[in-house]
Amino acid sequence: MLRRVCLVGWILVFMLSLSACNQKPAEPPYTPGLGEIMTFQQMRHVKLWFAGLNANWPLASYELDELNEGFEDVATYHPTHKDAQLPIPQLIDKMIKAPIRQLDEAIKAQDQDRFMKAFDQLTEGCNGCHQATKFGFNVVTRPTANPYSNQVFQPASKTPPQ
Repeated sequence: MLRRVCLVGWILVFMLSLSACNQKPAEPPYTPGLGEIMTFQQMRHVKLWFAGLNANWPLASYELDELNEGFEDVATYHPTHKDAQLPIPQLIDKMIKAPIRQLDEAIKAQDQDRFMKAFDQLTEGCNGCHQATKFGFNVVTRPTANPYSNQVFQPASKTPPQ
């Protein structure tokens, strides 16, 4: 009887060890690249501009929130960069946070002049951050053309019927 118990025990150990051999290691979670996040940031920057230019304050508020979330993603997933003078979260705090606050205030006040000034300050902050991370060749400006022909930027109440 003891022999059978031992034999069954060894068979179970052998089978468990075989099943462990077939297991794949856990895949690491997906981390978006800095370039991927910044491509989305560029899109949000453009949409924020056209929303503010058209006084679509709900859309501007939404795009600003998305832009802010994107900067949080940059700080979370890429806290350092190979040639950056400072850690990226510090650069964001130093160059981006104040213009974001000013944009938020301008949007809440529905003040287009303040919005444009704050937007330009944000753009300067983006370029300063690019300089500090050795990406100075990537210069951001005010958008001059709307690449989103499938989106209406005027407020819904001013949108002509289709």
